[in-house]
Amino acid sequence: MPFSIVQNDITKMQVDAIVNAANTSLKMGGGVCGAIFRAAGAEQLQAACDAIGGCRTGEAVITPGFKLPVKYIIHTPGPVWRGGKEGEEELLRNCYLNSLKLAEQHGCKSVAFPLISAGIYGYPKEEALCVAASAIRDFLSESKSDMDVYLVVFDRGTVELTKKLFGGNFAK
Repeated sequence: MPFSIVQNDITKMQVDAIVNAANTSLKMGGGVCGAIFRAAGAEQLQAACDAIGGCRTGEAVITPGFKLPVKYIIHTPGPVWRGGKEGEEELLRNCYLNSLKLAEQHGCKSVAFPLISAGIYGYPKEEALCVAASAIRDFLSESKSDMDVYLVVFDRGTVELTKKLFGGNFAK
């Protein structure tokens, strides 16, 4: 199946690339970003990110996967929620689209995303899920690749919300 929503730990996904919900300075953060840095080897990953220098909100950059079971980590800074009237939806959509384009350019056949911006950046989870699903589906329908894309959700509340919104498209 080209697009699935799964409950898992993103650092355990067996895919070509995982996406990091990064900050614009590409520094180790908390939440999913911190988990990815720790699992990949924080010192190596930070050195690779420092060499890149930064990334603007909605754009994406790529590093090796280091100690993770993936070839690549794609870093994309999501928008901070400011009420929805400051271009947050377009920026969030661009996070998914630019990450998928970068994965495709690097020959990835599978990629796993966390729910970008829905943690400490405050994006409402239901809206974030809808933007993510829409962007991923649009990319897959317009792309010539047969990439498998996973949206990885972790906490129980997001799992229940995902089941409510997408029902049969949820896999455990």
